[in-house]
Amino acid sequence: MARILDGREVAASINENLHARSDALRQTGIFPTLAILRVGERNDDVAYESNAKKRAERCGVEVQSNVLPADCTQEQIEHRLAELNGDETVHGILILSPLPKHLDLRALTAKLDPAKDVDGITARSIARALTIPDGGYPPCTAQACMEILDHYGIDPDGKNVTVIGRSPVVGRPLAVLLIDRSATVTICHTHTVDMPSITRRADILVVAAGKAGMIGAEYVSPDQVVVDVGISWDAEAQRLRGDVLFDEVEPIVNMITPVPGGVGSVTTSVLMSHVIEAAEKVLARDSKG
Repeated sequence: MARILDGREVAASINENLHARSDALRQTGIFPTLAILRVGERNDDVAYESNAKKRAERCGVEVQSNVLPADCTQEQIEHRLAELNGDETVHGILILSPLPKHLDLRALTAKLDPAKDVDGITARSIARALTIPDGGYPPCTAQACMEILDHYGIDPDGKNVTVIGRSPVVGRPLAVLLIDRSATVTICHTHTVDMPSITRRADILVVAAGKAGMIGAEYVSPDQVVVDVGISWDAEAQRLRGDVLFDEVEPIVNMITPVPGGVGSVTTSVLMSHVIEAAEKVLARDSKG
C-alpha cells in the first residue's frame, strides 16, 4: 500500500506561514489583495472564485471581484485590466479562463503587469521566473508539485523524473524547476513512442496529461513516487478523477497523490503565497523610498 501524499496537509502548512506574513504586512498598512477578473457567470468560474475567496481568508489575503458581462468587448476587458494594473492596492491579478470566444485571451494577458501576474500565465512572467532569480512567479500548479515533494522530504536531486505533458503552464515550467533542483528530467507527450517503457524507469512520475484515467498499472513500477496533476469531472461516476487510475496504481507504487486532495489543494495556497510575496515587494520598494 502506497503512502498518500495529502495535498491538504501541505496547503495547511503553507497557509499557516502565509497568515503570519500577512499579519506583518497589515501592521504596516499594506493589505495583500488579489483581484479576480471574471467574464460572465460560468458555473465553474463562479465556483472557483468562491473557493479562492475561502482559501484567501485562511491566508489573510483579501479578494476583489471584478465581473464583466459575458458580452463585454475586448476594449472593455482590457480597460478594466489596465485599471487593475494601475491600482496600487491590488497586488495580484487572476484572469479566469477560458474567456468567451469573441475575446482574445492572449492579447489580454500580454497587457497584464508581470509584477501582478501571480498565476504565472504570461510568457514574460514565466521567462522571468525561470531565468531570473526572484524575477517572477512560476505557474502555480508547477510550483504546487514542488511544494508537495518538499513537504514530504522527496529530494529530486539526482533522481530520474518523468513528466507526462508539455503544456506551457505545467509540464514545461515544472521540468525547469526540477532541473534547477538537479533532477534528470524526461518529458513525455502524445508523440512519445512506447511511453510505459519510459515511465516505468522513473523514480518520480508526474502526470499532467489532461486525460482522465490515462495512466494505469502498466506505466508504473514499485518504489516510485507518483504525482497526479490531472483533474476532470466524471459525469457518469459523479466524482472528480485524475489522470492516474488510482485503484490500479496505488497498490504498486511507493507514494502517490490523490484526486481530489492532492495537487489541486496546494495550487490555490501557492497562488496566495504569490500575492503576499508581491505585497512584500511593494513594502520593500516603499521602504527604500
